[in-house]
Amino acid sequence: MHEDTSSSPRSDEPLTPDPERTPPADEPASQAPPPPAAPPFQSAGLDSPPAGPISPSTDPISPSIAIPPTGAATRSPAAPHDHPHSHHHLDHRGMPRSRTPLAAASLGALGVVFGDIGTSPLYALQTVFSLHHHAVGPSEADVLGVISMVVWCLLIIVTFAYIGLIMRADNQGEGGILALTALVLRKLHGPGGVGPREASVALVLGVVGAALFFGDSVITPAISVLSAFEGIEVAAAVPNAVIVPGALIVLTALFAVQHRGTGGIGRFFGPVMALWFLTLAAIGLPHLLAGPSILRALSPHHALAFMAERPFVAFIALGAVVLAITGAEALYADMGHFGRRPIAVAWLALVLPALVINYLGQGALILADPAAIANPFFTLVPEALRIPLVALSAVATVIASQAVISGAFSVARQATRLSLLPRLKVTQTSLEHGGQVYLPAINLLLFAGVVTLVLVFRRSEALAAAYGLAVTATILLVLALYLLYARRILHRPLWQVVALAAIVGGLELLLLAANIVKIPAGGWISLVIAAALTTIMLVWHRGARILFGRRRELEGPLEQFVAGPECAVRRVPGLVVYPHGDPATVPLALRTGVEMNRVLHEHVVIVTMKHIGVPHAHRDDRVHAREIGPGIVQVTYLVGFHDSQDVPSALRTAVALLGHPHEADCPDDCRRHLPALAVDADEAMYVLSVFRIEAGQEPVMPRWQKRLVRLLEKGSANRTQVLHLPPSRTVVMGAETVL
Repeated sequence: MHEDTSSSPRSDEPLTPDPERTPPADEPASQAPPPPAAPPFQSAGLDSPPAGPISPSTDPISPSIAIPPTGAATRSPAAPHDHPHSHHHLDHRGMPRSRTPLAAASLGALGVVFGDIGTSPLYALQTVFSLHHHAVGPSEADVLGVISMVVWCLLIIVTFAYIGLIMRADNQGEGGILALTALVLRKLHGPGGVGPREASVALVLGVVGAALFFGDSVITPAISVLSAFEGIEVAAAVPNAVIVPGALIVLTALFAVQHRGTGGIGRFFGPVMALWFLTLAAIGLPHLLAGPSILRALSPHHALAFMAERPFVAFIALGAVVLAITGAEALYADMGHFGRRPIAVAWLALVLPALVINYLGQGALILADPAAIANPFFTLVPEALRIPLVALSAVATVIASQAVISGAFSVARQATRLSLLPRLKVTQTSLEHGGQVYLPAINLLLFAGVVTLVLVFRRSEALAAAYGLAVTATILLVLALYLLYARRILHRPLWQVVALAAIVGGLELLLLAANIVKIPAGGWISLVIAAALTTIMLVWHRGARILFGRRRELEGPLEQFVAGPECAVRRVPGLVVYPHGDPATVPLALRTGVEMNRVLHEHVVIVTMKHIGVPHAHRDDRVHAREIGPGIVQVTYLVGFHDSQDVPSALRTAVALLGHPHEADCPDDCRRHLPALAVDADEAMYVLSVFRIEAGQEPVMPRWQKRLVRLLEKGSANRTQVLHLPPSRTVVMGAETVL
């Protein structure tokens, strides 16, 4: 494992994604990204631009941190024709290809990705038949209608929409609603692309969807583990008083092992989930064979007839049928952990067949024994097998929680890199899969929320209303963004987009409407969580934009500083590195040091970690450098939102690639050699610029928003850790910024 940290907008840290992409391997690597069209945080059309000479951004979601075009020619790693080498060991992201076989990766995906949707049979049908004082009865028409609804929701929403379509809209292998948002806005960037209003809508859709997903990540562990322990009531062998304490113990253990990483957890949980899905099929198949008439539910006309003949009851049933597809959004959010193909193989080969057989078996059981609606899942097995099934269910529901927890880690990291959240400490838990990360702060917040829900509600059915609303709203927002992607980027015919919106979107709207009516019964929980998180993300995004404008005023243009009289001072020995987020301005620590001491070190390196809006930067094209003044070098190191932000490592890479002649007869104008970088990276001193935020009197933001921004900044991760700087060789220089 190694630690990484996502950062907030500061002068010494990476800022946010750029619409530019990393040059592919077949382009000259010395070609720098285009000149900056605008500074960071002029984005999304959410607010008017900050005061000062700042032009509107061409990036609809976040800053453009491109390499300034002036000064000495850009230097970078060799172009392919200069230094031929093979890329067969790298994938399309420039990262090492995974050596994990497809079968092993699919097994790991079982242990992380499918736990949520795989444990839905525990409570989905039980909830359907208990709603509204048993409005849905065990009659043949009702049972066939409900089972048909469940099966076709799995086929249309999960199999067709997510596995077949949405998961193909990956951002360099990463999924989730924020990755899709960044992808849509980046692809629409440019002439004729996205406008400010359209960008604002897309950003808000992504933010609200991410907030709802976080709410789902709190509710899922609570309802899943509680539902498993409630099987004790059916077994009647253990006192019911152990349900809540047992659930809390299991949940505590789950959150305690998150630091081990989803790869290790998947290797342990994968075989357990394989056993779980085989068990689902095994306990449902005897009842299916005993009552084969339930197979009629595979025809969608039973669902349509149910809705036509008993529309009110069918509408109520839809509010709980959605529980059968909980976890669909986690499939997409967890895609970066294992990739699309292993997830699709596991779904089609094992998960979907097992779920369909089990739901059909429960339906056949209810038709044969109407009393089974009290808890149809555990009634599938004889009484002697119920305690072992409860034990296996408890383990499976722990794994179910893992799907949304790991998804929450991915979404939170994406949010920090999109300047929607402040810096968060991130631990990279896999060398092969960049998406496998652990965020201690998010883990702690999720655990606190889950424990609170368990202690307050104490029953799974009490949480069902809150659960369904979070799920349906999230999948609808994901679909809305995908429709924009399909029409504007893939250029699908209008009739295809309209058909997809009508079939999938119509079904999802029905599910959402059926859950909206349950807001007073518990759905308000999802809305409260989503509203709070949406507020935090949008306020932080807005505050970061304003702070960047203030910072630019303090720092001033870099080219003017280097060419001006400020740098005509005495030079002293030494190498000083200034991590800095905006290549167009002077690091404040550099300006302050020169003005106060009237000296400049012999070797000065300004390092910008440039986010390029994709999960991974191609490793062969990450380093770009230029000498902007005598002994003053500007290094731009490209990183994706799943790449480490290690400034000393970036400096060592730049020195190794550019600081020394690659051949004995290397000419002075060699594009792969920058003499000013012929330094010893291990002797570098690092100087950080620190800004203390104070609330000002200007009405740029309401006072409560200013206080929230200050609070979030104070709680953000330490910047020395953010950039992996050695504490013994790091100096901090500060200034005050008024918000």
